Amino acid sequence: MKEEIHITNKEWYVMKCLWEQAPKTLMELVGELKVSPGWSKSTCATMVRRMTQKGLIRYEEEGKTKRFFPQIAREDVEVQETKDFLQRIYNGSIGMMMSTLVAQDGLTGEDIAQLRQILQEAEENQSEQKRN
Repeated sequence: MKEEIHITNKEWYVMKCLWEQAPKTLMELVGELKVSPGWSKSTCATMVRRMTQKGLIRYEEEGKTKRFFPQIAREDVEVQETKDFLQRIYNGSIGMMMSTLVAQDGLTGEDIAQLRQILQEAEENQSEQKRN
C-alpha cells in the first residue's frame, strides 16, 4: 500500500511548476512563482529547501546549479487529495457530491457527457474483472 501523500496549498504551486516541466533551477522557479503567487526569491528558496527535506522534490547538482525534480507523481497526489476531500466534505460519498453539484446547476452538458463516458468505462472494467 502506498504511503499517503499530503501537500500544503503552498507546496502545490511548486509541484505544479515541476510537474509541468522538470528539471527547473531555483531561478526558473522564482521566475514562475514571482508572477503567481507573487513569491520572493527567499520564499521560493525556503519552500524548495523544506520540500526537499520532506522528500517531495529532489535535486541534482550541475556545477553550482541545482536542478529540481518532483519526487512524487501528480496522479498519486490528486488521488489522495480527492479521497481526503470526499471523506471530509461528503463522508466519502461520490453520490452525495454529485447530488450537490446537480442541485446547484453545477454541471454542464459537457460535464454530463464526460460523466456518462466515465461511468460506462467503469462498468466495462467491472464486468471484465468479474470475468477474470
